[in-house]
Amino acid sequence: MIFVIGGRGRLGQAINASYKEDNPISVDRAIYQSWWAKGTQDDVSRFFEPWANSGGTVFVTAGILDPRISQEDHLRVNYLLPKHIIEGATKLGINVVTFGTVMESLLANKNPYIQSKAALGRHVSDISAFNPRVAHLRVHTLYGLGRPSSFMFLGQVFHALMNQTVFEMTQGKQLREYHHIDDEVQAIRTLVKLGANGVIDLNHGKPVTLNELASFIFNAFNAKKLLRIGALPEPKEENYSTVFDCPDLLRAITFREALPAVVNYLTERFLAVQDFL
Repeated sequence: MIFVIGGRGRLGQAINASYKEDNPISVDRAIYQSWWAKGTQDDVSRFFEPWANSGGTVFVTAGILDPRISQEDHLRVNYLLPKHIIEGATKLGINVVTFGTVMESLLANKNPYIQSKAALGRHVSDISAFNPRVAHLRVHTLYGLGRPSSFMFLGQVFHALMNQTVFEMTQGKQLREYHHIDDEVQAIRTLVKLGANGVIDLNHGKPVTLNELASFIFNAFNAKKLLRIGALPEPKEENYSTVFDCPDLLRAITFREALPAVVNYLTERFLAVQDFL
């Protein structure tokens, strides 16, 4: 059995679609929304009891990404909720896969999102030696399936292009891996099939700088005049040099080349908006 916590989000939808032949159960938010609260591990166990020792897998994709939301909410949804699901479900012989960010291991002055995910990663790292049924996959920037989030870099680029407004950014020396959601789910399925355990960085090892990405996108849309590189100060805490290695387990996965694939994705979004209008 496949269960998805947070099935309405980008990653949750993609996992549901990928496992369609297994009839995945997308758990209703009303059922799990209080599982972050103290003592709710027993509620988790009661829910999953009918599938005890089935070898099923729970994907915990529910989460808050926007760093502008309160630290308390990030802690509840991104740390306590998956922590309690791990504690309530794995003792029934059910596997649990949680998701974090590679930034957990890079940034010292972390925002609420990264802090909450780092706490979850540390928890999984601590227990995985004696609990083989839990994996924490640290992902990079995802795109595909729906409109880019407004607070993310691609969402801001998309807004500027849609409205033909000036886009101001830093020098853009930050390194980022961009992963298409369909490629990511293929990689996730591979890791789960192979019995992945503990904390794993889900890398393809081919980062681009934000400068390269923005320049490629605005050139592709004949909107170079809107791009203002260097208009904003460089953040002190960022990834300017770390290139992640692709794990051996994922070398057979074909990840799309980021620059043209991101442009194709944004083009699809433009067409979708125009059809709606």
